[in-house]
Amino acid sequence: MEELNKRALAGLLQLIVTLAALIFLPAWTFDYWRAWCFLAVFSVSVLAITLYLVKNDPKLLERRVKAGPGSEKEKGQRIIQALAMLAFVAVIVFPALDHRFEWSTVPPYVSALGDILVALGLFFVFLVFRENTFTSGIIEVESEQKVITTGPYALVRHPMYIGALVMLLGVPLALGSWWGLLTIIPMALVIVWRLRDEERFLAKNLAGYSEYEKKVRYRLLPFIW
Repeated sequence: MEELNKRALAGLLQLIVTLAALIFLPAWTFDYWRAWCFLAVFSVSVLAITLYLVKNDPKLLERRVKAGPGSEKEKGQRIIQALAMLAFVAVIVFPALDHRFEWSTVPPYVSALGDILVALGLFFVFLVFRENTFTSGIIEVESEQKVITTGPYALVRHPMYIGALVMLLGVPLALGSWWGLLTIIPMALVIVWRLRDEERFLAKNLAGYSEYEKKVRYRLLPFIW
């Protein structure tokens, strides 16, 4: 268990360092207060989630550590994961370039709103983790896994992606870029592709999931889709 905790915290540190590089290298400056604020909000939020899992749900922590294109068992999901990584890099890098070349003029209160969205999105992800211990970083079905129908799962079938989209929407605003909002479009398309493929897999491999689909009609947005 101690080895798992070390892996999780090391992975978190690597993620933060990578994010910093993806921001400050394209921006070509450390004089970027919006980036520092974003990194602080993101790091504290993800660290809090990680520490919660360390203490309360180490099995879920292990499932989340096992992530990335190389860990996926389905070829289609490996492709989707790779595209998702590229889209996420664009969400981070494009606002940094915007800052460097001054394409946008974003008021400080809008960046503060972006940081709030980042924190809210990650908080919603935390609520999903607390409700569903089977929220793996890859698409798989374990022997003891069951369909979760409580909490946010009573409203939509993929609530974690709502939190992810809210967080992603906040990133360009937090980094001070209006144009960066355009990068959310390919990211959203990849998420929709992933969840539809995930549903096909779960309907085939997870007992009771087809009945759950009939009961909860909406995939991502309540009363819309």
